[in-house]
Amino acid sequence: MRILIRYFFRLVRLILTPFMLIMEKLTTPKGIERSTDAQARVEQECKQLSLYQFKTCPFCIKVRKEIARLNLPIELRDAQHNETHRAELSEQGGRVKVPCLRITQESGNAQWMYESDDIIHYLRARFEHA
Repeated sequence: MRILIRYFFRLVRLILTPFMLIMEKLTTPKGIERSTDAQARVEQECKQLSLYQFKTCPFCIKVRKEIARLNLPIELRDAQHNETHRAELSEQGGRVKVPCLRITQESGNAQWMYESDDIIHYLRARFEHA
């Protein structure tokens, strides 16, 4: 019985995946515009950030839309299909849960932020008026 349930949900995911990705493309907002100098500063600061995510996770889609709206060039790391990124998330972050924003401090230490609302709040506070 468990195997039937597992295959049922895999089938549902397989069917919904293209629709979720199309909806993301259609509903992603246009990025805010900054002056050249301000955008260069933002791009430099974003080099310290990376988002561990699954392509079709609804919470990851929510964070990616906000990243696009804020016009942030944050590195996206696929923790679902890339074993290296999955291992980093598990070993360094403590668990495989997405979305997860890795914030590298100047000292080299990393902070791992897991909740989509927390990530969005952090990005807005740091970059919305940059």
